[in-house]
Amino acid sequence: MAEFTALLHASPFYELAALLTLAAAVACVGGLLRQPIVVSFIAVGILAGPSGLDLVHSHEKINLLAELGIAVLLFLVGLKLDLQLLRSLGAVSLATGLGQVAFTAGFGFLIALGLGMTVVPALYVAVALTFSSTIIIVKLLSDKRELDALHGRIAVGFLIVQDVVVVFAMLALSSMGVGSAGEGDAGAAFIGILLKALVMGAAVLLFARYAAGPVTRLVAQSQELMVTFAIAWAVLLAALGSYLGFSKELGGLLAGVSLASTPVRDAMSARLATLRDFLLLFFFIGLGSQLQLGLLGAQLLPALVLSVFVLVGNPLIVMVILGLLGYRSRTGFLAGLTVAQISEFSLIFMAMGVTLGHVRQADLGLVTLVGLVTIALSVYMITYSHSLYRRLERWLRPFERKHPSRESDEAPAAGSAADTLLIGLGRFGEAIFTRLREGGRNVLAVDFNPALVERAHGKGLPVHFGDATDPEFLAPLPLDRLEWVIAALPQHTTGLTHEDPRQVLLATLKAQGYRGKVAVCTYDPTEAEALRAAGATVVFTPHADAAACAATFVLGEGAPGPAG
Repeated sequence: MAEFTALLHASPFYELAALLTLAAAVACVGGLLRQPIVVSFIAVGILAGPSGLDLVHSHEKINLLAELGIAVLLFLVGLKLDLQLLRSLGAVSLATGLGQVAFTAGFGFLIALGLGMTVVPALYVAVALTFSSTIIIVKLLSDKRELDALHGRIAVGFLIVQDVVVVFAMLALSSMGVGSAGEGDAGAAFIGILLKALVMGAAVLLFARYAAGPVTRLVAQSQELMVTFAIAWAVLLAALGSYLGFSKELGGLLAGVSLASTPVRDAMSARLATLRDFLLLFFFIGLGSQLQLGLLGAQLLPALVLSVFVLVGNPLIVMVILGLLGYRSRTGFLAGLTVAQISEFSLIFMAMGVTLGHVRQADLGLVTLVGLVTIALSVYMITYSHSLYRRLERWLRPFERKHPSRESDEAPAAGSAADTLLIGLGRFGEAIFTRLREGGRNVLAVDFNPALVERAHGKGLPVHFGDATDPEFLAPLPLDRLEWVIAALPQHTTGLTHEDPRQVLLATLKAQGYRGKVAVCTYDPTEAEALRAAGATVVFTPHADAAACAATFVLGEGAPGPAG
């Protein structure tokens, strides 16, 4: 074992190989447990630290890669902060985002004081608890095809508000860092850094206004050049920010903001996402190399208290705010679950505090434990959010107004003469809707995507907003007069489980006593039998049906038409 250890640390390359092998192994286990990569990276950092396998000896090289990762991460956050997008967030996102941040910071500060912390560490911990992981939430909602659902849109809106709060938190830390330097007059130093901030901010705005467009059009001619430019720009402004007295994090964020209004921002984000995840591994490894398991063990009880606060308190305040704004308890619950965890920014924020000497390693270890617990549990809470709501529904009624004005709809009355209910207005659903109306059917269409409903209204189509998998929405509909219910719902990516919206719809129709015919859609033919067993009369397989139709036409056996 001693020989292996000596060989491992004989070269930084061998050390890097061991760290990457450990990361791949832990990430595979995390994948089996359906955990996001961030949880695996945190675990790798702890395992590779001095209280674990003690793999990290090349601290300088690891820290360099970690700083690159943080610069790229903040650059990608800045890319999302388009000023036009911020103006369009609306009252709901602002009220929910700022309300959640204020509630979590305020009560988190009191809880931290109650756990025996002094004022400054308690303030740091309270602020760290306010950040939720946009990366994880967007990934989970995307996998569930819920980004365009009402609760998904609300969640993404207030997550962007949180990202803006991150900007101000980083700026505040940069200013506090000047005052803690202990050299010269702190007031004069603060004024100096404020002037530098104004100059750098003005330069970034001028670049964004006059140069960002032409530069990005030039580099976009080559995907490789675009990626190289993005990384260089992020690191350059991070280095400039550090040189001027800011943090590297703030410099990287400003680099992203300067390109946020350009057409290539989404392409840059997509290209750099994998590199960001890879480099962040070294941030967590560096973090783990500074932690001791003994310190983490001493923080177990406070970590559990704060984790319960984040897992329960954050969703509750979101439900209260959305309820007051006129949303139903179901929407508030589904949106609220997205803030039931802290993010990688929480750890970066605490690490900056350690660097400035404001907090101890023990405080960083506490927030790391809270991150592990809340991220790991919230993944399952969001994945099975609809099942959780059905179990908790009767206790969530107080979070809803008697008449939730923002989700009221006249669908039941308008649908009294309908003979067909169509659920889902994507490309497939809209095509079905058009053909059925041309064929003389009286169709009532329903979708939970506000944008699709608004688009349909613009075309003069009778479409209503609502979630047809919700028993409360289906109950007033004239189910006894409907001949067909057609579900053109988005494909579910996690397999045919009780969370599958098609299965939920079939069970709900059965519970409502519906006796007509039901058609559902699947892109996986192996699911057809299970869907029929759950109550589907017909299972459409668009790809297979289209292939059969095309083959029939090419073989000359008839004109194109619906496959049998």
